[in-house]
Amino acid sequence: MFLTENGLSVPAVTADQMVEVDRIALEETGPTRFQMMENTGRHLAQQALDCLQSEAPLKVVSDIASEKPALSTHLRVVVLAGGGMNGGGGICAARHLANQGLEVYLCMANAAALTDISRWQYHLYQESPGEQVAVEELISDRWPLEHGKPDLIVDALMGCRVPQAPQGNDLALINWANGEQTPILSLDIPSGMDATQGETPGAFMRARWTMTLALPKTGLHPDMTGELILADIGIPAKTYRAKSLKLAYRSPFQLGYRVPLRYQASVVTDAA
Repeated sequence: MFLTENGLSVPAVTADQMVEVDRIALEETGPTRFQMMENTGRHLAQQALDCLQSEAPLKVVSDIASEKPALSTHLRVVVLAGGGMNGGGGICAARHLANQGLEVYLCMANAAALTDISRWQYHLYQESPGEQVAVEELISDRWPLEHGKPDLIVDALMGCRVPQAPQGNDLALINWANGEQTPILSLDIPSGMDATQGETPGAFMRARWTMTLALPKTGLHPDMTGELILADIGIPAKTYRAKSLKLAYRSPFQLGYRVPLRYQASVVTDAA
C-alpha cells in the first residue's frame, strides 16, 4: 500500500495494468503520447533540480533579482536514456535542465532503438545547450579526468518490463552509475527491476530517489527505490476508473504535480 503525506491511499498497478492505462488514455480519454512524454520530462527535470538542491547545498547561489535560491550553473548532470518512453522522458528532462543553464550530458544506450516520439525529443535536445556523450567515452577512465564527477545521474534507461537481466550498454551504464558514488534519480522504476514483482534478474540501479509515473507500481519496494515520488503525467481520473481496471482512485495531486509517497505494508488480520 502507498500513502501520500496526508494519508491518502494510492492504488498500485502491475506492468500489465499500466499498459492498459496507456491504452485507454491513447484510445479513449487522452492525453497523447507526446503530451505524456513532455509532462514526464518536465516533472523529471524539476525533480532533478529538487534533488540537486537537497544534495549540493554548497552549489546553490542566491538569485538577487527574485531573492529565491537558484542553482549554480556549475552543477553537472548525466542523463542515461534508453530507446522507449522512459528514454524519451529522460531526453526531454535533459533539454529542460540544459535550458536552465546546468552542465548536461546525455548518454543514449541505443540511439537506433528510439521510437518516433523519443527521436523527436532527441531532435529538440540537439537544439539545446546540452551535450552528448557516447557510452564508451562515459565509462572510460579519461572521462572524469576531462569533465569531473557528476552531481547527479538521471536513470531513464529501462521501462517497467524486465524480461531478462540487463545486457550490453544497459548493463555497462548501470554498473558505471552504481560505481560513481553519485546520487541517482530513477524514472518510473530503477532500471533492471521488474515493476510487478520487484525482482532483479541481474544488475539494477541503486537509486537515491525514484519518480514513478501516474500510479505506483506493485514492485516498488522501498528498500530498493530510495525516496519515492509520484508524478502526474496528465491522465484523467476517468481512465483509472475504467471497467477493465476497476481501481479505487482518488487524485493525489491536489497540491501539486509531484507528491511524495510512503510504503505501508498491508496488515492481514484473522477473522473472528
